[in-house]
Amino acid sequence: MTGSLTDVAGIEVGHATRRGDGWLTGVTAVLLPPGTVGGVDVRGGGPGTHETDALDPRTLVPTVDAVVLTGGSAYGLVAAHGVQRFCAERGRGFPVGPGPGEVVPIVPAAAVFDLGRGGVFGNHPTEAMGHEAAAAAHPGPVERGVVGAGTGAVVGGRWKGGVGSASARSGGVVVAALAVVNAVGLPVPGPAGPVEPGPLNTTLVVVATDAALDPAETSRTATVAHDGLARALNPVHTLADGDTAFAVATGAVTLPPERAARVRELVDLQRVAADVVRDAVLDAIAAAEDVGPYPRYPG
Repeated sequence: MTGSLTDVAGIEVGHATRRGDGWLTGVTAVLLPPGTVGGVDVRGGGPGTHETDALDPRTLVPTVDAVVLTGGSAYGLVAAHGVQRFCAERGRGFPVGPGPGEVVPIVPAAAVFDLGRGGVFGNHPTEAMGHEAAAAAHPGPVERGVVGAGTGAVVGGRWKGGVGSASARSGGVVVAALAVVNAVGLPVPGPAGPVEPGPLNTTLVVVATDAALDPAETSRTATVAHDGLARALNPVHTLADGDTAFAVATGAVTLPPERAARVRELVDLQRVAADVVRDAVLDAIAAAEDVGPYPRYPG
C-alpha cells in the first residue's frame, strides 16, 4: 500500500501539466482495467461534466474505460476526447460492431475552474493534452501536488490546491481515492478565516475499490464518498462549487453472496471510501506548493 489510487490493482494514473508562459492548468487521466463498473454523484451547484449520465445504473453500459479530471472549466472537457482516442487506439471500449476496433470507449469526465490563473484566459486543456495524460498513465504511486488537473487549483480563493491521493483496506478489499481540490472552502481542521469564492470552484474525486460491485452499489459508493468532502472542507457543495465524485469497482474481489453479510461489507467499504476521500483532499492541500500569487496553505 502506497497511499495511492493505484493501490487498486490494474488502475493507472497519468498527468499532463502546463505551467508558465500564461499556462497554469492540466489534465489527469485514470485508466481502468477491463470490466470496471462505474458510478457518479454530482453535488455541486456549478458542475462541468461529460458523459456522467452514462454511469446511471439504469443505462445500457455498466462499465467504464477511463475517468478524466481536467482544468479549463467546460472548455477543458475536450480533453476527454483525447483519452477516448487513446483507449480506442488500444481496442478498449463498448463493442458496437464485429471488428476488433469497432468500439466506443466510455470516458466520463469532470472539470475544475482555473481559467486565467496562469495569465492567459484562453490557455486551457486540449484534446491533445488528454491523450498525453493517458499516454503517461502508469501503475506506480500517483504524483501529487501542483500537477495534472490540480495545476491551477486554489482553495478558499487564495491558497494553492492540487492533487492528492490516499488508500486503505476494508476487510479483504482495497479502497483508494484521488482528489483534485479547487474548493471554495478551507480545510477542516485548520486556521479559521473567510473564504473568497471565485467565479467557480470544484473538488473532484475518484474513489476506487477492487471489490466486485454492481452499478447501483458503485453509485451508492460515490454518494457516500461525498461525506469525505464534508469532513475535509468547509463549506462544500455550494452554488460556487461543482463537486463531483466518481466511483469505480474493478471486480477482482468477490463479496459474500448472502444478503446480510454483503450489506455489512458494503457499509464498511463505503465508510472507508469516505475516509480515504477525506485523506486525499487533505493530502492534495498539503502537497501543494507556492505558485505565483497563490501560497501554500499554512495549516
